[in-house]
Amino acid sequence: MKIGFHVSIKGGVDKTVERAEELGCDTFQMFTRNPRMWKARELEESEINKFKEKLRGSSISPVFSHMPYLSNLASPQEEVYQKSCDALREEVRRCILLEVPYIVTHLGSHLGSGKEEGAKNISNALNQIHEEFESSPMMLLENTSGKSHDMGSTFQELKEIIDKVDSKLGVCFDTCHAFARGYDLRTGQDLDNVINTFDKTIGIENLHLIHLNDSKGELDSRLDRHQHIGLGAIGEEGFRNILDSKLAEKPMIMETPIDDTRGDEENMSKVLELANHV
Repeated sequence: MKIGFHVSIKGGVDKTVERAEELGCDTFQMFTRNPRMWKARELEESEINKFKEKLRGSSISPVFSHMPYLSNLASPQEEVYQKSCDALREEVRRCILLEVPYIVTHLGSHLGSGKEEGAKNISNALNQIHEEFESSPMMLLENTSGKSHDMGSTFQELKEIIDKVDSKLGVCFDTCHAFARGYDLRTGQDLDNVINTFDKTIGIENLHLIHLNDSKGELDSRLDRHQHIGLGAIGEEGFRNILDSKLAEKPMIMETPIDDTRGDEENMSKVLELANHV
């Protein structure tokens, strides 16, 4: 079982490896740049070399990059769409330099233009990247919570986008987002139903990452609010079932809050505790 966190790049991308090791991670996710800005600083050669050297010296694998927050590949607004395509292109370039094999991307919002138009924009962007780079990291499409105009909140929507893209794509399954969209994960039977539906629709072999997050919102609330493991609406029993399912065969990254209730260390302890009592 591989468990980790989204870790900070403060002080340089190479610092992520040390932070992940301190937290006891087997895998981790990071931004390669400031996620709230369009402009990205260049990665320094020494920083790139240190990152790869530290990673080779660790037992951590694989590493996942996450696209910046501002990106919206479904946007009907030309300026935002072009900036989003440029951000994706830059992320691919950075991950090639860092030898990071996966990029997680939200699919964005169609902003009222309709799911068909949004899907066309997304697939065009991904096909363009495929044409520009001879070899690139695998794109992992992350399911969303289904709030207004969200793209990719259901397995069927993800499949329709995957079918429009020439390159090999994978999926990142976020437990909070899925629960908020109406996929019940709380009982063993409910979870089996969700996994079987995913397998029939997309194929379990195309699932490469689990975002392991509890939900502040109730089932089908469409609320994208992460909660500490076991303290949200999915609950301890739900995560005990998840950790005893096929999902636990995939790398699992937590994007849980850091607050007065818990930090990363406590959430790691909780996951290990639940995994040991399945």
